[in-house]
Amino acid sequence: MAPSIDPKLLPTSTHDLPTPDPESPLRPRKPYRFSTLCATVENPDMKDQYGSSSVPIYQTSTFKGVGNEYDYSRSGNPTRSHLEHHIAKISSAAHAFTVSSGMAALDVILRLLKPGDEIIAGDDLYGGTNRLSLTFEAIRDVKERASNAIIVVDNTMMSPYLQRPLEHGADIVYDSATKYLSGHHDLMAGAITCNSDELAKQIAFTINSVGNALTPIDAFLLLRGIKTLALRMDHPGREVHQRIAHGCGAVLSFETGDKALSERVVGGTRLWGISVSFGCVNSLISMPCVMSHASIDAATRAARGLPENLIRLCVGIEDPVDLLDDLERALIDAGAIIFDVHQNKYVRVSAQQSDAISRAVERLTLENSTGEREDREWFVSAPGKVILFGEHAVVHGVTAIAASVDLRCYGLTTPRHDGKLSVHFNDIDDFSHEWDIETLPWNAVTHTPAGDEHPELLDQNLIDAITNGPLTGLNEEQKSARAASLAFLYMYMVLSGVERPSFNFTARSTLPIGAGLGSSASFSTCAATALLLLNRRIILPEPPAPTSSLTGHVHTSHQGRRAVPPAVADEVNRWAFVAEKILHGNPSGVDNSVAVYGGALAYTRAGFERKSGMEPIQGSVPAHPPAIRSNLMRLPCSFRFRSLRFLLTNSKVPRDTKKLVAGVGKMKTEEPDVVNGILQAIQSISDEARRALADPEMARESLLTTLAALITENHTHLVALGVSHPALEAIRSRTAVAPYGLSSKLTGAGGGGCAVTLVPDDFQEHILQDLTKDLLKDQYEPYLTSVGGSGLGILSPYGHHRRPGTNPPRSAVDLGQVTPPGTPSPDRVQSSTAGDGMDLEPLRVPFETSRLDDLASWADGLGRWLYV
Repeated sequence: MAPSIDPKLLPTSTHDLPTPDPESPLRPRKPYRFSTLCATVENPDMKDQYGSSSVPIYQTSTFKGVGNEYDYSRSGNPTRSHLEHHIAKISSAAHAFTVSSGMAALDVILRLLKPGDEIIAGDDLYGGTNRLSLTFEAIRDVKERASNAIIVVDNTMMSPYLQRPLEHGADIVYDSATKYLSGHHDLMAGAITCNSDELAKQIAFTINSVGNALTPIDAFLLLRGIKTLALRMDHPGREVHQRIAHGCGAVLSFETGDKALSERVVGGTRLWGISVSFGCVNSLISMPCVMSHASIDAATRAARGLPENLIRLCVGIEDPVDLLDDLERALIDAGAIIFDVHQNKYVRVSAQQSDAISRAVERLTLENSTGEREDREWFVSAPGKVILFGEHAVVHGVTAIAASVDLRCYGLTTPRHDGKLSVHFNDIDDFSHEWDIETLPWNAVTHTPAGDEHPELLDQNLIDAITNGPLTGLNEEQKSARAASLAFLYMYMVLSGVERPSFNFTARSTLPIGAGLGSSASFSTCAATALLLLNRRIILPEPPAPTSSLTGHVHTSHQGRRAVPPAVADEVNRWAFVAEKILHGNPSGVDNSVAVYGGALAYTRAGFERKSGMEPIQGSVPAHPPAIRSNLMRLPCSFRFRSLRFLLTNSKVPRDTKKLVAGVGKMKTEEPDVVNGILQAIQSISDEARRALADPEMARESLLTTLAALITENHTHLVALGVSHPALEAIRSRTAVAPYGLSSKLTGAGGGGCAVTLVPDDFQEHILQDLTKDLLKDQYEPYLTSVGGSGLGILSPYGHHRRPGTNPPRSAVDLGQVTPPGTPSPDRVQSSTAGDGMDLEPLRVPFETSRLDDLASWADGLGRWLYV
């Protein structure tokens, strides 16, 4: 460019004549265009002593001398100074600062606040579609209304190339320089710019104090990246940005209408790199809802209008023809577009067409991989639980001891293949209902792909859609059935992908419902297991190789123990916890963990001084000779507890758990010393019980004596907390008098529900029968059970494990409609995944009509059960 000439310095012309522009030598210098500003790194105040054309890297922490401009790189470094001068120049700023990341930049800015200051901001400044959209007209309006307000703008999406907010009245601007300014994704950096000397002084002080200034090497890399900023951002603009920006940036997005389709499109690209972030020289493609925004729960994303199927493109500097060709091929391969011969071009596939194509492809894939549709019945079961020690106190950080009981919930799936889904909950007012699968609110569901975990928060949009859709007809009197149906439908919809199985699910329980014995958790475990099996989300291992004289292999049968792999149990437990959240809101996870894993565990709530979490208790081993005891020690804890017998007595008094918990909390507030003393005493009881149960050398008689004393002591403290009930005290008195002399306590929330009574090994059977009769005469319901037994059980699907022709005695009472309207009952059910072709009688009718007293023995008699 020609040198600048100031006409004021020239002699005054003697002739007042116009001079034509083309021949005039008096042309003032024009400002550099932005691309030139980016590529030209010049700082007149920092000339390099050797005339280097590239800014050197001053890779040093200290500088020699006293009183010089630089002494310590935390406070200042020549490389960083060059960078900050350059950023200030392209940002129309008087001051610029660079720190270690975009979040570090925001942290520095927030440290300007003082106590009492207020922040006005959008509710999703980072990561959502409702990013704060502050127009520059609004900046002026804010300044008029609050002249002292400091207006901060996140300019990362625009970069100084497209938008310079300081020119429009903003006070501070910050960028995640990791993105567009760097452009190569090889560093982390943040940039802050401002015009105020006072703000600059405060920002510089904070950066120097905190020590998060950008390193020399990163400053050099960022300076290099900025040189190509204009080249990378040079894309056509849009009308909507004309007043405040010079273009629309390099990030754009589109929807396909289907999440699975979007996943196929993204996965089908080759030139577009699948990655989060943006602003790189290479083009990127991503699905925000499963990548950059996955940490935001699905309900919040939906509320803010972020579609689950959204695809985001971040355009780099590759040739547009190549980028478009790669994207077009991915769209074709995914089934998103097809060639229309009449229009002679590719057109978008309609939602109905796309859904049909997706279903056909996936069904074909499933049929090819499995060879047949799902025609087997799945029969599953899970135990209830009893709180042996620490109930109520657990709310306040005291350790609770919980164990499984040998009263179980059973769940059975029976195939329908008619596009219907039905349930029959025998123990909840004999409730039965069916739904047309295609009429369920699928537009509200966010499918959880195989291998992914459900988000921590429930999808409230889906819950509302199910409640106000399929469950609309259920009234308040059916709230228990409605809650169970909601949990079942929620998991069914979230777990089902393109393949949506049609079946009936029947649940029955030998557990008393609503008595504090974990009936909801055992139901949740059964429902989760059944749905995971039907959707092929969990797979049972093949039977082990049999003993062979030819190979010398020896197979030892474990009778189904530990046949369910830990990974399967963990997956079931995660989904059972989801169901428990739907049923209870904020469960601890103890009940479903006991239902899945069995045995016993110690649980301590988070938020208190003791270590929180759940830990299994390695169960006690009865006194036996050393060799036998050694073998018993190798058994899982769920089988070492079996010999501890308890009598569970249902008082049939309804409980209000929330009211009881609130009462203890109020008492603690009013009498903290008294209640804290009781809680400490209960903690000592739990600690002692835990040591006793886990001590393999403790004599059996000593164990039982210790547990009996701890039961009595624990109940006394619970009475002092005011959570007992006259019915529970009556049960306790009945079991304590001669000739029984047993120790009992309330379990669970108290205020009704169940009492638990320890039954010694030498307790005579005829006396136990007399006690049972007395309790029945008093209008209570006693259940003899053992604790610490097996967890989740699945009836083996392998034909050689089954015993055909086992039918239980039918109940004399009407248990409700066995087959909901329109349900075809298959004549035979395929029951083998191993291909042995063994057909068995369907289980549904005998399962639903068997007497409750015979249900457990009938289920056990069907064949081998596989346990966790």
